[in-house]
Amino acid sequence: MDLNRIYALVNMELKKIIREPAYFFMMLLFPAVLSLLFGLLFGTTPSAISGKSMFDIMAPGIFAYACIFITMIVAQTFCDDREFGLLKRITTTPTTSSEFILSHIISNTLLSLLQVVVVTIIIFLIGFRPEGGIIGFFFAFLFITLLSICSVGFGLITATIAKNSGSATALSFIFILPQMFFGTFIPLNETTTLIAIFFPSYYATESIKMIFNGSMITNPIIWIYFLMLGLMSIGIITIGILLFEKYGKN
Repeated sequence: MDLNRIYALVNMELKKIIREPAYFFMMLLFPAVLSLLFGLLFGTTPSAISGKSMFDIMAPGIFAYACIFITMIVAQTFCDDREFGLLKRITTTPTTSSEFILSHIISNTLLSLLQVVVVTIIIFLIGFRPEGGIIGFFFAFLFITLLSICSVGFGLITATIAKNSGSATALSFIFILPQMFFGTFIPLNETTTLIAIFFPSYYATESIKMIFNGSMITNPIIWIYFLMLGLMSIGIITIGILLFEKYGKN
């Protein structure tokens, strides 16, 4: 595996996504607008009972909500590469399929983390002040990184099923919507929690929520969720790569 080729592919992929207006909107502007809208709608005035505003409660889920939309970007870009013949041309170069797919994983994970930075700036400007300090944010970024890898895997699975980038947009919501309703900013009850535990966004959101609410990093539940999310990310990205390698290139 050649690191120089991977670096060149990552650079190419990042430039391609940034230059595409639709991708740029979904990648940066949409999470920013969503965060600002929620802040204006729900406000940051603390409740007399809980001491936290509705926006404070929802904020951790916004991180995950922004991240899961990478699924759509990944599916669309892989379908575009296939439609324009880039995948076939790759086979005539020294670049291997593993290097090509790894470059997508790296570039889209970086973009997802950039989304988190944008969301963080916006919610801080609105007035959100989480507990946990720098260490808390570091661990929150670790959880988001694992969730990003899951989203890339879901994107690969979507690209395998989709015939073109247009259908990839619609099909990606098979993975986006369940995570949105059962693992982001929408409150869960006992019944919906039983459904949510099957989605990676649940573990990311709940862990970030605990960290931002002042839970110690040594809390065993946080590490159990980290392990669960790590196993999910490995499993989903492996399935995505295997399916795309076998069925998604033609």
